[in-house]
Amino acid sequence: MGTLFLNNMTLNIDSLQAAERLKDVINRTPLQYNTQLSEKYDAEVYLKREDLQVVRSYKLRGAYNKIVSLSEEEKKQGVTCASAGNHAQGVALSCKKLGIRGVIFMPGPTPRQKITQTEMWGNGHIEIVLTGDTFDDCQKAALDYTKEHDMTFIPPFDDEKIIEGQGTVAVEILEDLPAVDAVIIPIGGGGLSSGVSIHMKKYAPQVKLYGVEPEGAPSMIAAIKNNAPVELEHINKFVDGAAVKKVGALTYKISSKLLDSIKPIPEGKICTTILQLYNKDAIVAEPAGALSIAALEFHKEEIKGKKVVCIVSGGNNDIDRMSEIKEMSLLYEGFKHYFIVRFPQRPGALRLLVTEVLGPKDDITRFEYIKKTERERGPALIGVELNDPKDYTSFIERMKSYKFDFIEINKDQTLFEYLV
Repeated sequence: MGTLFLNNMTLNIDSLQAAERLKDVINRTPLQYNTQLSEKYDAEVYLKREDLQVVRSYKLRGAYNKIVSLSEEEKKQGVTCASAGNHAQGVALSCKKLGIRGVIFMPGPTPRQKITQTEMWGNGHIEIVLTGDTFDDCQKAALDYTKEHDMTFIPPFDDEKIIEGQGTVAVEILEDLPAVDAVIIPIGGGGLSSGVSIHMKKYAPQVKLYGVEPEGAPSMIAAIKNNAPVELEHINKFVDGAAVKKVGALTYKISSKLLDSIKPIPEGKICTTILQLYNKDAIVAEPAGALSIAALEFHKEEIKGKKVVCIVSGGNNDIDRMSEIKEMSLLYEGFKHYFIVRFPQRPGALRLLVTEVLGPKDDITRFEYIKKTERERGPALIGVELNDPKDYTSFIERMKSYKFDFIEINKDQTLFEYLV
C-alpha cells in the first residue's frame, strides 16, 4: 500500500500509516478559515496551524516518525542530529517520548534561547554539543560522532521516514477539507513539500500544489534549473526555518516532479505578513511560517474563487527580531528610505531639508554625519520614513530641485549592508 513508483524510484512512503503512529504524540492542528485573507484574495483561504504543534512546528512529525521506526537495537544505541532550530526540538521531544538517548549538535553561535528550548523538550534525555562556527562544521562533527559511537543520524529532510511523517500534514488537510483546490507549501530542504505532494497526488491528484521559497535562498528553484541539487554559494539566512543552501537528493526528485510550480517570495513581503498576522489575527508566525501566506499575493490569479490552504509551518519567532522585521517590512513596502546626502554649501541647508523637502507627515528616523572631522561640511547618512510610499517620486524631485547631492542606499545592497 505504501509503495510509490516515481522516476524509476521505488519509495516506501505511506503517510496514513505514519498518522496512526503519530496520533498520540502530536497535536492534530486546526485548519482555520481566515475571513480577512479570503476577502482580500477573493478566495476561501484556510490556515493549517502547525505553529500550534507541540514544539510549535511540523518538524516533530518527521522526527518522531523516523525515530519510532528504528529497530530496537538502533534505539538502544541512541540518535544524533545537527540543528539549531525546529528539527532539534522535534528530535529532543521524540527522544523524551521514546526514552531514547539523543545527542544534538548545534553551531557555536546558537542563541541561548534555542538551546534552552531544546533542553526543555528533551527533559534529561538529550545532550547538546555546541561546535563549529557554521552549520556545515556542526553537521560534520555530528556525522563523525555518529559513526564513532554507532548511533543513528536523524536527517532534517532527506529521508523517506522524515518525508512520510511530514506528509501527515496533508492527511489532516484532506480529512478536514476534502474539497480543497490548492495548497501553498513552504520549502526549505523539501521534506514538507515532498511529503505533502506525495499524499496529495495519491489521494487528491486534482489539487494544485504551489511550492514557495524565500527569495534569498531559492535552493529548490536552483536545483530544478541545474537538473540536480546544487549548493548555493550565498543565501540570505533571514527566513531561518527555510534558508537552506542545498535541498536533498530525494526531496528534489519528489518535489520537482510533483509540485505544480515553485515561486520565490521576497523577505520584505514575509516581514509585512508576520506583522499583519500578529496585529490582525494574534498569530505569532516565524518567517518560514509566514512564507505561504505572503505567497498569496503572488498567486492571486491562480487562487481566485478557490479553496486554498496555506501551511503555517512554525511559530518559533524570537521577540528580539521584531524591530528587524518591522524595518524590513517598511523598506519593502516603500515607506522607509536611506540616503547619503551631501548638503549644499550654504547656511540653513539642513533646515531647508526639514521644512521644504520633507512632506508635513514624513519623518527623519536617522541622521548621522559620516566623517569624523569637519563633520558639518561632509555627507550625512539620513533615514526617512514617508507617510505614503506614493510620495517617493515627488520627494526625490524636491531633493533635486533644492540641489541636494544624494545617493539612494536602498538601491545599493553593498552600501546598505555597510551603513544601515
